[in-house]
Amino acid sequence: MPISRSIIRTASLAFLLLSSSATVWAQQPPSAQPAQQMQQAEQAKPDPQMQAVLDALKGLDAKPFSGLTVPQARTQASAADAARTVQRDKKISPMPEAGVATTDIAIPSAGGALPARVYIPEGKGPFPVVLYFHGGGWVVADINTYEATPRALALGSKAIVVSADYHHAPESKFPAQHDDAWAAYTWTVENIHTLNGDAKRIAVAGESAGANLAANVALMAKEKKTTMPVHQLLVYPIAGNDMNTPSYQENADAAPLGKADMEWFVSHVFTSKDETKDPRINLVGRNDLEGLPSATVITAQIDPLRSEGQAYAEKLNAAGVLVNALNYEGVTHEFFGMAKVVDKAKDAVDAANADLTKAFSKTK
Repeated sequence: MPISRSIIRTASLAFLLLSSSATVWAQQPPSAQPAQQMQQAEQAKPDPQMQAVLDALKGLDAKPFSGLTVPQARTQASAADAARTVQRDKKISPMPEAGVATTDIAIPSAGGALPARVYIPEGKGPFPVVLYFHGGGWVVADINTYEATPRALALGSKAIVVSADYHHAPESKFPAQHDDAWAAYTWTVENIHTLNGDAKRIAVAGESAGANLAANVALMAKEKKTTMPVHQLLVYPIAGNDMNTPSYQENADAAPLGKADMEWFVSHVFTSKDETKDPRINLVGRNDLEGLPSATVITAQIDPLRSEGQAYAEKLNAAGVLVNALNYEGVTHEFFGMAKVVDKAKDAVDAANADLTKAFSKTK
């Protein structure tokens, strides 16, 4: 039986409930559950589709990050590789969706050029824009690993998606990644018109460590009183530094991300663990969230980051930000880019695209 969507609104935005433009936020993918109802005492079991991907990942001999060197972690099979394996086994076409063209560019930054891939939908522009940051704990993965999400966002929201890379740790320690994300945003605001994009309609998006970068871009834009993103898509964001939350306790040994893996990432990204107290990491500890753009916050049941993602959604709500918080049961960290083989991933991507489309339409 479908469970109604978790919709977070504040009194200051209550008038939106009476407008037709708010109806998009009231639509519910059947596989999502209100985020605040997620209270599990132990690790849940993945649903059959998610388990098939995890089995494929195991079959590719992927090991927990916590037991690997950085070079080993960067070269072993990823969750995206496992999803593609399931695709192949099920004879689902591996070809990219038609209607999205790509071009590779370099974005200048103080630390050197940042590789980026631009996804351009069919149609007549100027197009709205999504600046997307990939996951990987700021240590592993790149724009090639995280190819499925920006393509799906470009196709579903009819927007140009700029998938921007950033310098990785341990070669470049925190806050190099956050500096790069801001450089990518300022470049996009100033130059996206050259790619037929509309600088007045830019959203920020990311997964995991990349979602933290996206959230920080919005915060930095507010602080600098410059062009604000029109929306934030935050998929299982790193939003805190507490590794004893309920979801960390439930999913300490989860695949493809467990507590020891997160500790491994922290050890490579930060000079000391004390640096994780920085407000750019500990988003849930911030008290300056007023005036930020609307947000879609997507979390997964079997993910140590679930609790902090939900907590950040609640903090945004308390600050008067319009938030759509969705938690998906039976799926793990990294599920969002698996829409071809995991139905709940498709539901999540569809919900994200609906919210992006609504945000873009409000700023025309």
